[in-house]
Amino acid sequence: VQLQASGGGLVQSGDSLRLSCTASVRTLSSLDLAWFRQAPGKERDFVAALRGPSTRYYSDSVKGRFTISRDNAKNAVYLQMNSLKPEDTAVYYCAARDYWTVAYYSQDQWPYWGQGTQVTVSS
Repeated sequence: VQLQASGGGLVQSGDSLRLSCTASVRTLSSLDLAWFRQAPGKERDFVAALRGPSTRYYSDSVKGRFTISRDNAKNAVYLQMNSLKPEDTAVYYCAARDYWTVAYYSQDQWPYWGQGTQVTVSS
């Protein structure tokens, strides 16, 4: 599975941004999907996951502000980010996998990755 993330940019605190991730070769509709992020000097952290069509999981730091969704017709997964904060600054990665495990928050559980897109939030 080849994933391509896009939509990052430089925004101000409180702004919104939507990240997109599309796939080539294989349809995303049969996969579980996720977003992770990595800030400079830090480990890659879980942000959100989507199991099946509508079961969603979020990290505590983004719950209520971010929404993960998929569009099977466009073979894409999105991360809608609202009320952005400077601490959201990171490279954001989309990920996919073939089957669900309880350790969805661990990057080791996700075999397919996009290349990352930079999100910078200024105060």
